[in-house]
Amino acid sequence: HPNVCLSLQYSAVDSNPLSVYIMHPFWNFVVKFLPTWLAPNLITFTGFMFLVLNFVMLAFYDFDFDASAAGHVHVPSWVWVAAGIFNFLAYTLDGVDGKQARRTNSSTPLGELFDHGLDSWACVFFVATVYSIFGRGESGVGVATLYYILWVVLFSFILSHWEKYNTGILFLPWGYDISQVTISLVYLVTAVVGVETWYQPVLWSFLYRDLFTFMIVACSFTVTLPMSLYNVLKAYRSNTLKHSSLYEAFLPFLSPFILFVLSTIWVVYSPSNILELQPRIYYLMVGTAFANVTCKLIVCQMSNTRCQALSWLLLPMTVVVLSAVTGVVANETLLLYLWTAAVILAHIHYGVSVVRAHAWMNICLDFLGTLSQKSIKSIDCM
Repeated sequence: HPNVCLSLQYSAVDSNPLSVYIMHPFWNFVVKFLPTWLAPNLITFTGFMFLVLNFVMLAFYDFDFDASAAGHVHVPSWVWVAAGIFNFLAYTLDGVDGKQARRTNSSTPLGELFDHGLDSWACVFFVATVYSIFGRGESGVGVATLYYILWVVLFSFILSHWEKYNTGILFLPWGYDISQVTISLVYLVTAVVGVETWYQPVLWSFLYRDLFTFMIVACSFTVTLPMSLYNVLKAYRSNTLKHSSLYEAFLPFLSPFILFVLSTIWVVYSPSNILELQPRIYYLMVGTAFANVTCKLIVCQMSNTRCQALSWLLLPMTVVVLSAVTGVVANETLLLYLWTAAVILAHIHYGVSVVRAHAWMNICLDFLGTLSQKSIKSIDCM
């Protein structure tokens, strides 16, 4: 059973100028139009489902990421318009859910967990969806390259929660707001100019696909990572770190690292080159497994408890990967589909378990609180 004694205190720092001066005033304006009976968690879930809808919609028109290549039927323009609108709606709803909670005085630790938990899963959906713009054609991005780009995005996400695990404060990364606005605009521009435009060189032989890759990697390793290390170092110097041991401080990275190693071993040593055969499903599997591992870290940093060394999901995954690369299971595609379904079900089950356990914990605390009040009254009467 997950640890569900979550802290109500939410400490976050958002210093991104785009967010502070543009998006927050916009979200404050939007939230006024929402009815007060609308639950913040429903807003969070609706925003997440817009990203899932984008993923499913592009999967229908571009399942193998080759629709943008020359000689293939391109994705209809209206799909790019819809993708841009849905992505911006998801981003907007993710921004107003917390404001709605404070507006209706319904902020709960579970709401925070629900928000960040879905954000961890959302990473794979918006990365895989935007990939369809460039695709895997001759002038596109290779599926292996996109796999490592996905891991850069996942690494950038977990850094923020690693910071909070060690400092008690969630420093929101600058790259998130910039990327969401940019992605929404790129979808809309693609609907007007067509995917062929992105195959033109930006400067000499430097293509838009190279710019896409460079911006993600550069943002992660020149902005997100240095700022995370600086914030942790600042907490160390002020003697406010929650974990003094180096091992305890970096323990949250162990399970994601092992997940990266296992998934990369399957990619590199796959007998049938599974990533080339089923890139979309493989990305979904990796992103969902990552979300499951990250949610457990979020629970730990919210409940001020020690992060577990290893996620149980890694054990069956080790068996799956070994079965695939050694040829014990001949049909790798079937194995990938079955394992992906198992990972999704396990992640959903974990989320439901957290909600139920948290609800029972609140019921027990309310009962104990009522019981103690009655005891005090009985003593006073005596």
